[in-house]
Amino acid sequence: MTTATIFAFAAMAALLIMSPGPNGVLIAKTVPTSGRGAGFANIAGFMLAFFVHGTFAIFGLSLVLMQSAHLFLAVKLLGAGYLIWIGIKALRQAWRNPPAPVAEVAPARRRRKLTAAFIEGFLTNALNPKVAMFYLAAFPQFIPHDTASPASAYLLVAIHATLNAVWFVPMVLLFDRLSVAARSGRMQRWIKGATGAIFVGFGIKLATLRP
Repeated sequence: MTTATIFAFAAMAALLIMSPGPNGVLIAKTVPTSGRGAGFANIAGFMLAFFVHGTFAIFGLSLVLMQSAHLFLAVKLLGAGYLIWIGIKALRQAWRNPPAPVAEVAPARRRRKLTAAFIEGFLTNALNPKVAMFYLAAFPQFIPHDTASPASAYLLVAIHATLNAVWFVPMVLLFDRLSVAARSGRMQRWIKGATGAIFVGFGIKLATLRP
């Protein structure tokens, strides 16, 4: 695998990561209420999901998924349902919780939230057929099939995961710096309402996605 191939893949993966999507919305929802540790747990979940999709692509399971209309529909609806569920939960919290002074809104306990944040980050990407389509359509083009090996393929997955961390870690730190203002009751309702609506929108868009 040449250096030019690696840089070309990194450029495409970076564009995919920087495009607006549910990952950034999830971090914007998680960090102000649960702290930067939970945000880093989100990112760890993102990265593990990339390796899951990469493994599927390397060993041909993504091709089976894309060739089976029924299986694709099942995964698509499962992922869309999950995003819509997150959105509805956030909207309900925004609607039910009245505004409160900053001092009355304490950060969530990180130890209790880290596992949940990791799972949310993992499922947000693992159940997203658009990520699977990226690994099916773009990923194989950067692997030289005459000398392909799992090690070289996983190198590309590792680059994708690393770029994901490089992009989202500063975002977590930024939201953590703004966490005092973001923990006010009125700001909490605005964040939960906005992110809830966006997640529902992503879920509906995903439900109408065609392979």
